[in-house]
Amino acid sequence: MMKTRVESQGENPRDWLWPFWLALPLYPYGRRRTLCREVVKDTIWTFDQLHGILYTIVPIRMTVIKLDAGGLLVYAPVAATPECVRLVRDLVAQHGEVKYIILPTSSGLEHKVFVGPFARCFPQAQVFIAPHQWSFPWNMPLSWLGFPQRTQVLPEDSNQVPFANEFDYAILDINLGRGSFVEVAMFHKRSQTLLITDAVLSIPEDPPAISQLDPYPLLFHAREHAHQVITDNATNRRQGWQRICLFAIYFRPGALQITGLGEMLRDAMQAPDHSPKAYFGLFPFHWQDNWQQSFTALQGNGRPFVAPILQTLIFPQAPTQVLNWANQVAKWNFQQIIACHFDAPFAASPDEFRQAFAFLEKTPSHFSNQPLLEADIQFIKELESNLVRRGIATPAKDQV
Repeated sequence: MMKTRVESQGENPRDWLWPFWLALPLYPYGRRRTLCREVVKDTIWTFDQLHGILYTIVPIRMTVIKLDAGGLLVYAPVAATPECVRLVRDLVAQHGEVKYIILPTSSGLEHKVFVGPFARCFPQAQVFIAPHQWSFPWNMPLSWLGFPQRTQVLPEDSNQVPFANEFDYAILDINLGRGSFVEVAMFHKRSQTLLITDAVLSIPEDPPAISQLDPYPLLFHAREHAHQVITDNATNRRQGWQRICLFAIYFRPGALQITGLGEMLRDAMQAPDHSPKAYFGLFPFHWQDNWQQSFTALQGNGRPFVAPILQTLIFPQAPTQVLNWANQVAKWNFQQIIACHFDAPFAASPDEFRQAFAFLEKTPSHFSNQPLLEADIQFIKELESNLVRRGIATPAKDQV
């Protein structure tokens, strides 16, 4: 396995334009940079962009794999900006056309919104999507959701697809009543690489390269209070990234204190920058001294884990089904995982992958190392209780 060059198309802002940002208005809105990284020499490339809310921004990732038969397979497209499309076409010039485009989720709007525009840039590619696509508040035909006519639903049997000689895949499909949570894990046999969307994550200690192209969000969250001047250095970038991870994973981690309206406004008056970029000086939270302990427990030396929102709200709805899927994936002989968010690729064995799902077992058959701190997941547990009480969610099923 190799990690080699990182490619970008330069500093022309026109290359970053994403005209369809209103379909999902997340930061950085209509200007998205793309970083292409070769992670297995002449075989696998990742394409990182950023997305988030209120400067809580994390990578969102597309993976491109060269096929033995010639051509390329694309897993989980990102925004088809001029820069992104040009970088893919550079690979096309060397390795052949994009043959297959895979949407590996039904519930991840942040992934499905990109498929139609990306597919239109590569009209010769077959589009395969996860089953049980849905939309809110009404379920609409696939064509109304932007998918081209050449779109096909991935069959349950992975032997029925034209790329079966090079890939295995396993579909997790949980019926949530109002829609489905679907995750398609794919295994690239030759490189021993597992592709995953949202089911497991790994958190790096240092900010990823894509987030350092414009470090302002990192530096914004590195501050202790609103009237602290933003200072760019490696320590602040790292601190800001680690706090962003706590926000993104827990929404409201235990070490975070939300300030009252009066205090927030008084602090904003003392802020050195009242521009829109600085949210007019608003900085409505404080971090307790123990926030670093929360990040250390979350990061867990880079081990794969299931995000608390899935641990609490989604996977307990079908624990047996999830464990059967995890067992199926763990039969593949992979050595690294490429997830669509946070770190990638990261080294992980099938057993380490399976350990991430031990929370669904009464008597875990796989030891779950370094559990998340109870104080940090408390907000998500309270959210689940409120949703169940209002009839929006159903109670979790018993552990297996």
